[in-house]
Amino acid sequence: MTDPLASPRHPVGAAHPNWGAEALWQALEPLLPGLSIEIVERLDSTNSELTERLRRASRKQQDRSAGREDDLSPQLLVATHQTAGRGRLGRRWHAAPGASLTFSLALPLRRTDWSGLSLAVGLAVVQGLDPDGHRLGLKWPNDLILRDAALAPADPAAAPGAPASGRMGRKLGGILIESVAVGSRRGAVIGIGINVGEQRVVEADYGTASLRELWAAATPQEALGRIAAPLVRALVAFDRDGFAPLQEAFGRRDVLLGCLVKTTDAAMPEGVAAGVDIDGALKIAGGGRTHRVVSGEVSVRPVVGQ
Repeated sequence: MTDPLASPRHPVGAAHPNWGAEALWQALEPLLPGLSIEIVERLDSTNSELTERLRRASRKQQDRSAGREDDLSPQLLVATHQTAGRGRLGRRWHAAPGASLTFSLALPLRRTDWSGLSLAVGLAVVQGLDPDGHRLGLKWPNDLILRDAALAPADPAAAPGAPASGRMGRKLGGILIESVAVGSRRGAVIGIGINVGEQRVVEADYGTASLRELWAAATPQEALGRIAAPLVRALVAFDRDGFAPLQEAFGRRDVLLGCLVKTTDAAMPEGVAAGVDIDGALKIAGGGRTHRVVSGEVSVRPVVGQ
C-alpha cells in the first residue's frame, strides 16, 4: 500500500522533525480526510499564503468550469518565522524567529452561517492550553488573554469574567479568519498566533503576555501539539452545530463579562459587557437597553480604573 505521507498532497515537513508533523498528521487526518501539513522555515503570512492558494483554486475552477475534489482539501501551514503576519482591523503581528507559534488552517465549511466561529476557535485553543480554566480567557471576538494570577477566578465555573474595574489580563495571541469562495463552496482560512517566548511581540493596548508565564517549558511545537486536535474537533462540531452549544463554555472564559467597555459602535459607545448570545454576538448593556455587537470590525476595549 502506498504511504499517503509520501504523496505531494500530504507533505509533512520532513525538514522539521522536531515538530512531530507525521504523528500530528496521523492524529488529525481521520478527523479531516485529505489533510496536508506543511512546516516552513520562513513565510510572510500563513493566512496570506493559504488564501492565495484558495484563490488560485477558484480561478482554476472557473477556467475548467468544474473543480476537482482536492481543490478544497484541508491544509495546515506552520511558519517557524512569520515576517508579515496580519491581525484583525489591519493590525500587524510582529514575531521574532522561535518566539511565537504562527499557523493557519484552511478547510471547507458546509455551514453558511459562520456567526461565532472565531469564538469557537478561541475556546478550543484556550481549552487545549489551559484545560482547568484557571488562567486563560477570551476577549470578544478573537483575542487570547492570560489572566494575571490575582485576576484568575478560583472557581472559573462559578466566577467567570473580569472584575468591573476593567483589568482583564494581557494579550497572549489572536485569531484571524478569512473566507474564500471556491466554485460553489466556501473555504475558511483560520490563522492563529500565540506568543510563546519571553520576547513580547504581540501588540495590544492592554499589555502582552507569554505562554511561558503559564507553562515554563512551552515551545511552539508543543503548543501546536496541545491545541491542534481540540481545534479540529471544534471546527467539525461548529460546522455541524454552530456556536449555540458553546455559549455557556465561552461565558466561563469571557474576560469582558461585567466590564465597563468603550466601543467604536455608534449605537452603543459605552456600556457594560453582558456576555454573548447564541449567535456569538457581544451584548452590551447601557441606558436601560441591551445592544448586540455583531461585527468583528467594531473595536471593544475595557475601561481601566473605573
